[in-house]
Amino acid sequence: MAAPDTTGSVTVSTPEPASGIDPRGMRVIWLLLIAAFVAILNETTMAIAIPHLNADLGLPPEIGQWLTSAFMLTMAVVIPTTGFLLLRFTTRQVFLAAIISFSLGTLLCLVAPGFPLLLLGRIVQAAGTGVMLPLLMTTVMNVVPAHSRGRIMGRVTLVIAFAPALGPTLSGAVLETLSWRWLFGIILPIAIIAMIIGAKWMTNLGETTRAPIDVLSIILSALGFGGLVFGLSEFGGGHGGEGASDDGSGALPWIMLAVGAIGLVLFVLRQFALQRKDDALLDLRIFRSGNFTVSVVIMAVVAFAMLGTFSLLPLYLQTVAGLNSLQSGLVLLPGALLMGLLGPVMGRLYDARGPKTLLIPGTILIAAAMFFYSTVGESTPFFVLVSVQVMMSLGLAGAFTPLFSASLGSLKRHLYSHGSAALNTMQQVAGAAGTALLISIYSSILHAGQADGLSEAAAGEPGTHAAFFVAGCVAVVPIVLSFFVRKPVEGAQAPVAAH
Repeated sequence: MAAPDTTGSVTVSTPEPASGIDPRGMRVIWLLLIAAFVAILNETTMAIAIPHLNADLGLPPEIGQWLTSAFMLTMAVVIPTTGFLLLRFTTRQVFLAAIISFSLGTLLCLVAPGFPLLLLGRIVQAAGTGVMLPLLMTTVMNVVPAHSRGRIMGRVTLVIAFAPALGPTLSGAVLETLSWRWLFGIILPIAIIAMIIGAKWMTNLGETTRAPIDVLSIILSALGFGGLVFGLSEFGGGHGGEGASDDGSGALPWIMLAVGAIGLVLFVLRQFALQRKDDALLDLRIFRSGNFTVSVVIMAVVAFAMLGTFSLLPLYLQTVAGLNSLQSGLVLLPGALLMGLLGPVMGRLYDARGPKTLLIPGTILIAAAMFFYSTVGESTPFFVLVSVQVMMSLGLAGAFTPLFSASLGSLKRHLYSHGSAALNTMQQVAGAAGTALLISIYSSILHAGQADGLSEAAAGEPGTHAAFFVAGCVAVVPIVLSFFVRKPVEGAQAPVAAH
């Protein structure tokens, strides 16, 4: 029998084998994997497409950047609420609401005659996307027995890491030959098919609760997480830095970061008060588990390095290395394919050997790739760039699966949804921070070089070196912390049956 402790984790002396995966529950997981993959793929196609959108719609860069910033902001507002939503509403209700929102947003983007409707479509898309991953992770934790979670989380790794790497390749290929509208035209039919299949086959898992919705928590969450992501994305977009204007607009990112910090403090205090009655929007008792906390910190730093790199790399490839959008995407493709193939393999290794076997070498490879990127230049051969990206992809494949499995597996079942919400929120905020820091370092050195008369390529090379070196230094932190992550030992918590 499992012996719950006061840390929010579950520990036992001798695990008892659980039954196999319920076929209906596995069907739900496959539906969620497909839906989450499509949603994240859509999210990552936009970075390369924004210059094309700006040219086609006649938008200045600071306005076009909102198509990315608004998406990230909406995700930052939605994700923290999913812990509560997944307890209050059924799996079927949450899935259908998310996929309908995503499909409707994609349709609006496809037919948008101008920027306002396109921006609205991105916001509606993000509202659905923000629910998908927490729903997928919570479902895996509830349906899959402990001894098989690594294998299934390996498939989640495919979604998390493969889709962001494939997105730029797809975007580059489409934009070389077709209009930007095809980015949404390709995604929409897949989303509609997933919605139809989900309406027919999606079943419910577990029981819902009737906890009241705390409106103040939602407001504070939006101010806290939304303010942080907005402020960071403004820095990442080049605002408030070297190119800030003198009219005071350069203060906006700092103001939003201050609003976010204050909102976050008030949100945390509110959750402490509400969780005494089990009514918290995001139950912070999940952080009483040391294994969960360390795993989430590592995940946040990995997201910082990964998403910052995926934002900076296209700038280097197109500005410094002189590649077009399709070639830039192809640099990422071999590593993405390898990462997808290795996801289930890494999961089986986790089930058999525990997290350290994968996590320690994985984090070393990520840091090594960052430091190697800090040496690339205008004449770096294409195959070298591909090789470095493959190295990073191997590291990400080795890191994601054990982090997902070890973090959420350290919690009690009723905290799974809150844990997945916190994990994804930390990823979102850390990714925004990584993008902001790396792009700001790159842009400031680029502008300084151009002011001295250097070409864009010559000025961008030292900016690339500095930004990736900082990312490499940050990526050393997970290597150290990886030695403290352990595999949770769970008792005979029977998987939740679909109904």
